[in-house]
Amino acid sequence: QVQLVESGGDSVQPGGSLRLSCGFSEFTVNYYHVAWFRQAPGKEREGVSWICSDGRTYHADSVKGRFTIFRNNTRNPVYLQMNNLKPEDTAVYTCTARRYGVCSLASIQEGYWGQGTQVTVSS
Repeated sequence: QVQLVESGGDSVQPGGSLRLSCGFSEFTVNYYHVAWFRQAPGKEREGVSWICSDGRTYHADSVKGRFTIFRNNTRNPVYLQMNNLKPEDTAVYTCTARRYGVCSLASIQEGYWGQGTQVTVSS
């Protein structure tokens, strides 16, 4: 059973930046496809960014140009760098990971999930 632990959530003003981390209990994270989802109160869960085991990255249109998902090497963790944050980015951000399958949000979310970290963007 792989365990995921998110950290880095905080309260920031619009235009600010945060870096979220998704830590794995598994040592070699690059075998996994990893995605960040977010859910705001009263809204459906939204896939934000994902990174494939081969290093390809994808971002939702709502965050493209502002968010970057990356990992430094084969080790933990996977990061989500969030710049120019907006009030509409306020949500609980959760990472999910899956070792096999297609590198898509629909497939990755069938894997392991963390508990989430709160991001609040407000003036």
